[in-house]
Amino acid sequence: MKKALNPRTMLIISMTVFGTIGLFVRSIPLPSGEIALYRAVLAAMLIGIFLLVTKQKIPFGKIKKELPLLILSGVAMGFNWILLFEAYKYTTVSVATLSYYFAPVIVTLLCPLLFKEKIGAKQWLCFVMSTVGIVLITGIGDLSQGSSHIKGILFGLGAASLYATVVLINKFIKNVDGIHRTFLQFLSAIAVLAPYVLLTDGVNLKTLDSKGWIFLLVIGLVHTGVTYCLYFSSLKELPGQKAAILSYIDPLVAVLVSVVILKETMTLMQIIGGILILGFTLWNEIDVGNKNKGA
Repeated sequence: MKKALNPRTMLIISMTVFGTIGLFVRSIPLPSGEIALYRAVLAAMLIGIFLLVTKQKIPFGKIKKELPLLILSGVAMGFNWILLFEAYKYTTVSVATLSYYFAPVIVTLLCPLLFKEKIGAKQWLCFVMSTVGIVLITGIGDLSQGSSHIKGILFGLGAASLYATVVLINKFIKNVDGIHRTFLQFLSAIAVLAPYVLLTDGVNLKTLDSKGWIFLLVIGLVHTGVTYCLYFSSLKELPGQKAAILSYIDPLVAVLVSVVILKETMTLMQIIGGILILGFTLWNEIDVGNKNKGA
């Protein structure tokens, strides 16, 4: 029996859906921490059902030594979502997303310290040019954008740092499959986000109208539950270089959503900055993917 979707199509769909999340977050009148919590709860429920239906058992005996790392990565994932959602509130979706895509650069810089990998001239060039890109999208020297814009970028970079933390921790986790790993990370995120929400803004679901409820369900079930399943299913079948290239559909869609649907403007310098960030991080990731091919 043929698969309904081939791996390439699944990855394209998942990246396109990921790129629209800013539009939905903007339309949910809840604190970022609360949105992140419900996102994790809904996605964990859906993926849990998926694992039951497909009879995929989590090998706890095999992974018990790595559970502390899974929990830590889940905590980082939860707060990564909070910072990203805050970034959407303070600056445009396009700038927030481009700031977030500084994460691969952070990973590249930290890998030599953690894994004794060497940074070559190409990696340094990618770091320098991506940093120039961040400087350009901040609009330094253009005070008309105000402190809110800078705050949004800082939240985006904070989210990038936490996402880089998740990526680096995952490099130490050897015995857990992608979908099992994500499910356990979601459970860990719930465990830390639930008390965080109760101790900060509390539960505000009563304030949601029907539109807010629909958008929240879409973020949890579609953007996270269904899309993560598609994403990890496709990664099993695609070579690293192709996956790296297709992953950049996400920020490109986010920029289009920002400009076309939300009518948010981008200056010429911000466009150039975005091209520098995405172009050089993609170049670096393809290089890393080629080195790791067959590993």
